[in-house]
Order: sequence, then C-alpha cells, then structure tokens
Amino acid sequence: MTDRLPPEPAFELPLRVYIEDTDAGGIVFHAKYLHYMERARTEWVRSNGVELRAGLQENVSYVVQRLSIHYSLPARLDDQIVVTAEPVGHGRVWMDFRQRVLKHPERTLLAEATVRVACVSLDSGKPRRLPDNLAELLQNPFNFHHPSE
Repeated sequence: MTDRLPPEPAFELPLRVYIEDTDAGGIVFHAKYLHYMERARTEWVRSNGVELRAGLQENVSYVVQRLSIHYSLPARLDDQIVVTAEPVGHGRVWMDFRQRVLKHPERTLLAEATVRVACVSLDSGKPRRLPDNLAELLQNPFNFHHPSE
C-alpha cells in the first residue's frame, strides 16, 4: 500500500531531482534526502525572519544531534518533490522537526524523518541556549509562516 498524504500545516519546499542526486540507475542516493531536509529546515528558519548569518556573527550555530529516517519509496531523476519541515518540540538548547519528502503532485510519501537540531557555540561546539527570536518562534507555533498563505 502506498501512503498518499494530504496537504499539512508544515513548511513546504518544492524541489526537483537532478542527476547529481542520483546513482547510476537514476534513483536518489539515500544521503541526498538529508540534504533536501537540511534545505527545508533552513528555509523554514529564513521564512520566519530568523537571520542565520547574523547568528554566525553572534557565535551561534546549529548541528544535527539525532536523526531517525524511514525510506518508503525511491525518488527518481527529474521527479518533482516537496520537502516539509515541521517543528514538533523544543527545549532550552534543541528543537525537533518532523520532516517528509513527498512526490509531487501526488503527495506520495517517499521518506520521513525526525530530526533533533542542537544550538551550539560556533567557537567551542558546546551547547548554548537557542537565540531569543528562535525560542519565541518555537513557543508560538501558530505564528509560523507557511508559504501557502
């Protein structure tokens, strides 16, 4: 059975699969899904007005601390896909995202993951509090910017 998912209230980033993303058989290499998800999380942050470059100047960086991924179906060369990023939890120094890669326009589930991103000091790599603007955003999930709005 194939999972076909309806639109959801998560941030969505449309992408296309290029040859550089695939193996010799035209199937997306498993690690490329992580690249897609990274882009979606980054664009979610930007779409909500958080400046990543400013954070770097303030000694703030983010690292993936934990990742669990399930691959359902392969994406293939030239497929149009949508990658979602939905914050589902946070703590003082971390935030959790639920992410999906869907084939477009059918919205067939290709892969899904839960990703924990930790905030660290750029110079030491040690955990640090999330910046106030990001922490405030995560406190008020109904204020998230969704590109379909």
